Amino acid sequence: MLTHDENELMCRVGPGTPMGEYLRRFWFPAMMSEELPEPDCPPVRVRLMGEDLVAFRDTNGAVGLMDNYCPHRRASLFFGRNEESGIRCVYHGWKFDVHGDCVDMPSEPAESNFKDKVKVTAYPCQERSGFVWTYMGPPDKTPQMPDFEWMHVPEENRGFAKFIYECNFVQSVEGEIDTVHASFLHSNLDARTVAPAATTSGGRYMYNERWANFFVRNKDYGLLIGARRPAENDSYYWRISQWLHPFYTMTPREPGTGENSYVRCRMWVPRDDETTWVYLSHWHPRRPMYDEDRREIASCRNLIPGTWRAKANIENDYLIDREMQKTKTYAGMPRGTGRVEDAAMIETMGKVVNRELEHLGTSDLAIIAMRRRLIKGAQELQEGIEPMQAHNPEIYRQRSSSAVLPRDVVFDEDPEVIKEITADL
Repeated sequence: MLTHDENELMCRVGPGTPMGEYLRRFWFPAMMSEELPEPDCPPVRVRLMGEDLVAFRDTNGAVGLMDNYCPHRRASLFFGRNEESGIRCVYHGWKFDVHGDCVDMPSEPAESNFKDKVKVTAYPCQERSGFVWTYMGPPDKTPQMPDFEWMHVPEENRGFAKFIYECNFVQSVEGEIDTVHASFLHSNLDARTVAPAATTSGGRYMYNERWANFFVRNKDYGLLIGARRPAENDSYYWRISQWLHPFYTMTPREPGTGENSYVRCRMWVPRDDETTWVYLSHWHPRRPMYDEDRREIASCRNLIPGTWRAKANIENDYLIDREMQKTKTYAGMPRGTGRVEDAAMIETMGKVVNRELEHLGTSDLAIIAMRRRLIKGAQELQEGIEPMQAHNPEIYRQRSSSAVLPRDVVFDEDPEVIKEITADL
């Protein structure tokens, strides 16, 4: 468990907080490019890291991300006119370009140079592979973009989704690197019975022995996590996942990058202390994504119209069906409306979980290690030590996987596993 002070340091992300300043040292997704479909389209409200912002695509196609409030009298720039390479506040006509510079001030005399002295806070943006990325830290510390494998595959080889979790980003990350929960929360009641005939290694091995031994390896980029269960013929089944600084996860997948296996990366970007933007990137390194590969992406795009909220949510008890829970699935929640089972567990812990009340077990080793690394990163920044991960984009070239190995072989010592989890760029 963590103390109250440790938990506060880890979870609070607003300007000036230790964790907030640490996360701002990285580039991360601010929105999907499709939210700004064309030049001079309507602006979009964006809440990010506890800040109210507005995004727009200017006449030249460049994306601006800036303080929502006009520096004149604090009117909202969301209502502004996106025209002629800038956004113009409709209150008094002050206009700002994507860099935050005031380029026109028609409410002042023509001879005035006041506009040259006014600037709105703006954050640099880059577009890569379907997302608008931003950097919110000190300009003189601007790092390089992380270099994920999915940024290099053809468009038809990848798919994306975005939605919101109504809780802190840390418990969202924890839900992803806790792979043992899948044997319970995401299971059917007949999972053990049908396991021998399952077509996936996960289906065969995850349910007869629902516990797992965890092996956690510290890496430059974050954590490499192996969860081991018994398999037949004196072998072990390994589920291999990744956590990458500061809030990227890759959950276990079927082995092989041939026809049957695609890779998943989830990005857990703080909207503020109590809500999280969730971005999904699924991709295949070799081939276009099949329709069945895109099912999770499609379900996560099945949202309440005009919002980023799932149709099954905390206000309707995630549409839990108690009859289904008795007769079919372990959790009794629908599986065609986004990541409902996960959301129900993570959001109902509270907006910011009280970790002083936890009782952690052996299956929580990865969670404990992730918390230590995250807190250490924020503390080191307070001491003037910059995060090395932000300045080494190549370390993000990772994948997840799974494997069945002889019992005398440790997962991260097997040459085929190492090849499997290393992106081929």
